[in-house]
Amino acid sequence: MRKWIFVLLVLSACRKSGTNSSSSEATHVTDDTNQSSFYLLNEGNMGLNQTTLDYFNGRKGDYNLNIYGEINPTIVKELGDVGNDLKIYGNKLYAVINGSDRVEVMDKHTAKHLGEISVRSCRYISFYNGKVYVSSFAAASGSTDGAGFIAEADTSTFEVLRTLTVGRQPEEMAVVGSKMYVANSGGYTSSNYDRTLSVIDLNTFTLIKTIDVAVNLHHVKADRYGNLYVSSRGDYYNIPSKLFIVSSTTDAVTDSLNLGVSNLAIRGDSAYIISVQWSNNTGTNTISYGIVNVKTKSIVSNGFIQNQALTTPYGIAVDPVTRDILITDVKDYLLPGTLYCFDKTGTKKWSVSTGNIPSVITFIE
Repeated sequence: MRKWIFVLLVLSACRKSGTNSSSSEATHVTDDTNQSSFYLLNEGNMGLNQTTLDYFNGRKGDYNLNIYGEINPTIVKELGDVGNDLKIYGNKLYAVINGSDRVEVMDKHTAKHLGEISVRSCRYISFYNGKVYVSSFAAASGSTDGAGFIAEADTSTFEVLRTLTVGRQPEEMAVVGSKMYVANSGGYTSSNYDRTLSVIDLNTFTLIKTIDVAVNLHHVKADRYGNLYVSSRGDYYNIPSKLFIVSSTTDAVTDSLNLGVSNLAIRGDSAYIISVQWSNNTGTNTISYGIVNVKTKSIVSNGFIQNQALTTPYGIAVDPVTRDILITDVKDYLLPGTLYCFDKTGTKKWSVSTGNIPSVITFIE
């Protein structure tokens, strides 16, 4: 029997799902008490200060909407504008707030504000040996098409210690051993996308090489075999989205899979993939799902959702205990979204309304 050590103080001060008014009640969504607890970051539309934080209590099966403001009533503008990433490291919860140029640092157990890390145009976050690493679209030159950087910060003082220039508009990062791999998109210049992974030696915090992969890179996830799964968004015209496999041993592309990828999550030997491919030629999205066996590097399924049509799948995570698959649906990006929970066979278990543009889930493992 799992021991639940999460002592979230907000269960008596949360907001009811699907509303913005204060309420002491949570929405009960499931009686499956074997599910893991997690936080969900709602991105919110740019310029509207809509980023919010939700919490799911796996022991009780309760979903708590928009908890941050009531837990931290003295924080002006609450979380801020455009939440882009959310991760737990040690006893702290880190939320990357892109439009507010800050990383919000909270207590993992209570979501209480502890401090913030100031990083311009921050995008994604990673960790190594007691340090925080944040990718930034901001260019040292001040121009919109220059190279971005990785900021290294202290987990105790929240001060940025140093920065390192990488490729243009760096997105997600992954750490394998003492090396960090950074996906560079070049998204500000669609006529000349970046196509590289930057490789950083974290012990010296130096750029040791770049790997040519494909245009407009976005996500990079590490498996347990020393390989990296890197997504290319393509050019939205003639170059489709695709998944590439990079070896951390050789630092070279070893394989590619003809799967569109807008987001992915790896658990065990399975990479669960959702794809919403936009085409400028047709003006439409093509939605698909897939599972890749990361041990054999092969596609084992071209769909894992049973009889469930999501409007715009966006975020994905896999429960570390039950292997339930969680997928967020942002719909039209304007209304509150929906979080769906499917079991490992792809059968829907439950769903619940979220904030605007539900994006990233992090489990309290």
